[in-house]
Amino acid sequence: MNTEHDNKPYDEKGSYRDAVATISKEGKRNFINPKKPSGKLYNKRTIFSIFYLTIFFGLPFIYLNDEPLFMLNVLERKFIIFGMIFWPQDFFIFGLAMITFIVFIILFTVIFGRIFCGWACPQTIFMEMVFRKIEYWIDGDATQQKKLSSMPWNSEKITKRTLKFVTFFLIAFLIANFFLAYLIGMRNLQQYISTPAEHVGTLISLLIFTTVFFFVYWWFREQVCIVVCPYGRLQGVLLDKNSIIVAYDHVRGEPRGKHHHKESEQQIEDTCVCTDCDRGGKCKDIATKFNAISSQGDCIDCNACVRVCPTGIDIRNGTQLECINCTACIDACDAIMTSTHQPTGLIRYASENSIREGKKLSFNARIKAYSTVLLLLLGLLTFFMVSRSDLDAKLMRTSGMTYTSLPDSRIANLYNLKLTNKTHKNLHYQMKLENMEGEISIIGLDSLMVKKEDYSYCQFFVKLHREQIHNWKTILQIGLYENGKRIKVLEAKFIGPEIYN
Repeated sequence: MNTEHDNKPYDEKGSYRDAVATISKEGKRNFINPKKPSGKLYNKRTIFSIFYLTIFFGLPFIYLNDEPLFMLNVLERKFIIFGMIFWPQDFFIFGLAMITFIVFIILFTVIFGRIFCGWACPQTIFMEMVFRKIEYWIDGDATQQKKLSSMPWNSEKITKRTLKFVTFFLIAFLIANFFLAYLIGMRNLQQYISTPAEHVGTLISLLIFTTVFFFVYWWFREQVCIVVCPYGRLQGVLLDKNSIIVAYDHVRGEPRGKHHHKESEQQIEDTCVCTDCDRGGKCKDIATKFNAISSQGDCIDCNACVRVCPTGIDIRNGTQLECINCTACIDACDAIMTSTHQPTGLIRYASENSIREGKKLSFNARIKAYSTVLLLLLGLLTFFMVSRSDLDAKLMRTSGMTYTSLPDSRIANLYNLKLTNKTHKNLHYQMKLENMEGEISIIGLDSLMVKKEDYSYCQFFVKLHREQIHNWKTILQIGLYENGKRIKVLEAKFIGPEIYN
C-alpha cells in the first residue's frame, strides 16, 4: 500500500527501489547498523519489554496444585494453560483457539497494521530490547559499529567481538532453557540440569536450539521478519487505506527541502511589498524566493528516520514489506521537528485516508465493529474453556455381546467405561441409574477411582427386571457422582428380548 504521493516507483532521488536494504547489489548480506533510537515511544516500548520479559522468565517458576501454571508439553500431549489441563480430548477447543487466533490476526492487522510486530513479537523484543542494547553497550552506536567492522583485527576488535560472541551465546542458551521449561516444566528442567550425564539427549537438543537462537540474533536478525515470517507478506492483502500504520504525512512533508527559519519568511514578507513594480528585479527575486519557501514541505530530508530503522527502509516511500511498525522513525522525526521548531507528527500512527483528508485518528464505526467481533470470538473461546468438563467419560456396550438372562429372571448387559481425569487430584466416583430401577455390578473393583491426570477403565453389568424392558433397545441414563454430587450423565443402549407384557 503506497500513499498517493508514492504511487510513482521512484523516490525523490530518481532511483527505483527494486531490492531490499539487507541485500547488496552483489547479492550478499548487507548488515544494517541502525542508530540507537530514543524518544517517548521508545521509552514506552522499553517499559513494555521489561514487563514482557518479566512474564517470560518468571512464568515457568509459578506452580499451581503442584503443576506449572503454563506448559505446552507436545511430547506427552499435555497442555496446561493458567492452571487448566488440556488433553487430546480437548482438541476442539484448540481448533477453536486456532480459528480465533487467525481471525484475530486478520482483523487486528486490518485495523491496527503490524503493531504486534513492533511491540509484542518475541523476535522484535529479544532483538531490539535485549541483543541490540548489548550491542550498543559493547560496540557503540551506529558510527562506532561501522568503524569497528571496517578496522583490522587488532586487540580492540578481538576483545569486543569475543565479549559480544560469548554474551550473545550465553543469552541464547538461557532463552533455549526457558523455552524448554515451557515444554517440560521448570522442575523437570532443573532435574535435567542437575544430572546432565543422564540426559545427554536433552543437553544436545538445548545446544541445537541455542545455536539456532544465536544464529538468528548474531547474523540473521531482521531477515526473520523479511524472509521467514509470513506475516509481513500477509499485510499486503490485509491492509487497506483505513488501516492504522506507521505512516509518513506526505501531504504535509512534500516537497522535501532543507530547513528554513520562520524568521527568514517574515523578513521576506516585510521586504517584498509588491510583485508588480520594476525595481531592478530585486523585489521580484525576493517574491520568487518567498513563493519557493512557502511551498516547501516540512520534511527537511535529513534521513534521520532512515538511520534509526532496524530494517533499513525509508518510511517516506510508503508502507513496505520490511516495516515492522517499531516506531523508531516516529521518535527520530519528532526530535528533528522539535529542534527545527515545527509541529511533531510528520511520521505518526495514521491511516492513508486520514493523511489525505487531514482527519485525526478516531475510534470510528469500522474499528468498533471489528473490535466487537474480536471480543465475541474471545468470549466464545473463554466460555468453552471455563465450561470444559474436568472429567471425560466414554461409555459403550461391550461389542460382540447382546444380553444375558440371569437365573433370577433379570436381564444383564456388559458395558465398558473409560474415564479421563483432567484435574490435579485423584477422583473417587460412584455410578447410579437415573431413569429406571436396577443394579450396577462392577467387575474386579471394590471402588472407582481415577488418578490425577490419568485414565481409568472398568467393566460393569447393568441388571434390569424383564418387566422394565419394552423394546429391543432401551436408553439407559447412568449418572456419575463425586461425594454425592452428580458431575456427569451418560447414555447407553440396553439390549433385551422382545416386548414383554
